[in-house]
Amino acid sequence: MPRPADIAVIGAGPTGLAVALMLARQGRRVMVHERFATPRPVGAGFMLQPTGLDVLDRLGLTPRVEAHGQRIEHIFGREARRGRVVLDVRYSDLKRPRQAIGIHRAAVFSILYDACVEAGVDFETDREIVAADAGRLIDSAGRRSAPFNLVVDASGARSAIAAGMGGERRDLDWGALWTTVPWPGAPFDPTALEQVYLGAHRMLGVLPCGVRPGETAPLATFFWSLKTEIWADWHTLGLDHWKHQCLRLWPELAPVMDAITDREQMTLASYGHQTLARPIGERLAVLGDAAHSTSPQLGQGVNMGLLDAEALADALTRHRDLPTALKAYAAARRWHVRLYQALSLGFTPFYQADGRILPWIRDHVLGKVARLPVAPRLLAATVSGLLLDPRPRDRR
Repeated sequence: MPRPADIAVIGAGPTGLAVALMLARQGRRVMVHERFATPRPVGAGFMLQPTGLDVLDRLGLTPRVEAHGQRIEHIFGREARRGRVVLDVRYSDLKRPRQAIGIHRAAVFSILYDACVEAGVDFETDREIVAADAGRLIDSAGRRSAPFNLVVDASGARSAIAAGMGGERRDLDWGALWTTVPWPGAPFDPTALEQVYLGAHRMLGVLPCGVRPGETAPLATFFWSLKTEIWADWHTLGLDHWKHQCLRLWPELAPVMDAITDREQMTLASYGHQTLARPIGERLAVLGDAAHSTSPQLGQGVNMGLLDAEALADALTRHRDLPTALKAYAAARRWHVRLYQALSLGFTPFYQADGRILPWIRDHVLGKVARLPVAPRLLAATVSGLLLDPRPRDRR
């Protein structure tokens, strides 16, 4: 039977598991509440940036992550018609170079979940939490829990708790279809996220993402950008028609297309933009996508959540008074979050939008600007999450 817990964490994604692990290692009693009957990962591969890896370093989990993931040295994008290179970001251009890691969500989940169990974190599953009131949880059936000292909402971009805190969600027109496939091999670069663009209305990408737990075959995540409103049309046109479109833009995708034999292999991801002005309340802290969701163009989602988890854990260590600790958490993350929310909102239309002007600027102006002497380091710092570096000074 679960033991009484001092802290309730809502959501068993990377952010929720990371903060639960940190707090349990501080000697606190933690219970994670998950809406699924069995905690499990949702999603495909993503990139752990140097910021997120710095948090995992502190947890002692980076060696396990490296064993399952794939080192990513650069991000490369070209225009489909003429092959013009419009994006080439290299992690070697950082002041202190450190590569990113492409990894499957199942691997990150397994690593964090096992560490949580080892640390004594408890889990309550098959219960959807929809509200928090002065430390009490309220589920979808209207049941109220006993009070917790602190509730941590890490339930993701569609958090019911965050929705009641004044964070107005702006649904974005563009999303993506994604799937996991066997690594296609040459000519794809196993150390690069590669993308192809047709204007800003078509974007295809292949990300090496290592192996799933217990497996040895390397994988890749493939994604195709599209407007969410045409999802039904995509289904109607059929898989063969879509494959033909993909191969016309990127002929080297043949082994990726061969691995996709059923439309059900493709999952639609829709995105929204929301930033809570104040991600704290009475006995409440909101972390990760629940506090600040946006499009994935800068690849910061999971990494920002890990930084939130670390900031909250550190604040609770430094301040014995809970309201003071919560204010310190919010202050520690405020400007870094706002900067990357603004950057993501600004950059997204250059890669996902109708029209010709923005992609023309991207291809003909931004591409040239990116080759100026100071630009490579700035671009590398941007995608690494290191602008307004959120890490403690002794770890920069």
